[in-house]
Amino acid sequence: MARRYLPKQNDHSLDLDGYKGLAGFRYALRQFLAASETIAGGAGVTARQYQALLAIKAHEGQAMAMKALAEELLLTHHAAVQLVNRLAKAGFAERRPSADDRRSVLLRLTPEGEALVEQLAKQHLQEMLKQEPLLTRSIQHLKRIGA
Repeated sequence: MARRYLPKQNDHSLDLDGYKGLAGFRYALRQFLAASETIAGGAGVTARQYQALLAIKAHEGQAMAMKALAEELLLTHHAAVQLVNRLAKAGFAERRPSADDRRSVLLRLTPEGEALVEQLAKQHLQEMLKQEPLLTRSIQHLKRIGA
């Protein structure tokens, strides 16, 4: 027998605005992600590779540990290694053993990787700003419920 969800007394019930907010938010995210695939593909990389380049670029300090990249991208260590292998083969990233912990691998962008992530980040920012009105409206709908 299927269980039905019964909201607890302190749960916020969704009204039509709530459903519109959730649907609009997910739609804006899907629009952005689809555009991201197109933007990255146009530069010869996958959206996941762009994500990795962006994460490495944004990481505090000079280099990012492989483990941190895997965690940030919600990947297994093995999947992150394969992703970095492809980036290194393309000349966008390089890896070096950590001076502090030889078991740890540190990642840096190459000059080509730096140039690529800068180009792609600008295009992604433009796309995000296109989605901003819908995201703002959607979040406003949801804020009314959570208040």
